[in-house]
Amino acid sequence: MIKNILNLGDAALYCDFGQDVNKKINSNVIKYYKKIQKLNIKSINNITPSYNKLIISFDLNQINFSELKDIIENIHIDNEESSSTKKIEIPVCCDEPYSLDLSELEKKLNLEKEKILDKFFKNEYFCYMTGFIAGMPFLGDINEDLRAKRLETPRVKVPKGSIGITEQFTNIYTFESPGGWNIIGNTPLNVFDSSKEVEPNLINPGDTVTFKRISKDDYLNYE
Repeated sequence: MIKNILNLGDAALYCDFGQDVNKKINSNVIKYYKKIQKLNIKSINNITPSYNKLIISFDLNQINFSELKDIIENIHIDNEESSSTKKIEIPVCCDEPYSLDLSELEKKLNLEKEKILDKFFKNEYFCYMTGFIAGMPFLGDINEDLRAKRLETPRVKVPKGSIGITEQFTNIYTFESPGGWNIIGNTPLNVFDSSKEVEPNLINPGDTVTFKRISKDDYLNYE
């Protein structure tokens, strides 16, 4: 499954699973990620999965690149590594003032608002990775009719809970932050809880996500 294992600086390596971005390759990344977590190798400091790579940081005082590479190459992967994934439903309000870019998306995609939302909410999404800001899930793959480029001028502040789309992905902003994704709504759900030391992310790599449209009243009264 791993195409190559290479050095990344003095104290990290990355496992290359290929150049494509798709669910099959990413599922393999996640299987290795979960298996290495389970092995609890003390010399490993951090494991970071992405679309098609797995970055592993290690303590040079305990292990070197060649030794760790040998361990990774001899790991046995089976289906149990993907068995702990979850299916999660996320409530989303697409009314004003939460749908910041819906009107512009009508022009970009040449689709009416309701058709955009219908296609978006009918789909099921796979979490490829989390990152950029803490707990932010990168969810694919959106309907081909909804694949739009990023904003030409990114926003300085995107509100927490915003649901964005760009190219083949949708995401959820877990904090207020800069960003250039096309915002179509907002969720009242707290997707990242920094008070939790264990499992602060609601959505993790390998999980499946669906979105449920809610009204503005439901949003404002959500508990």
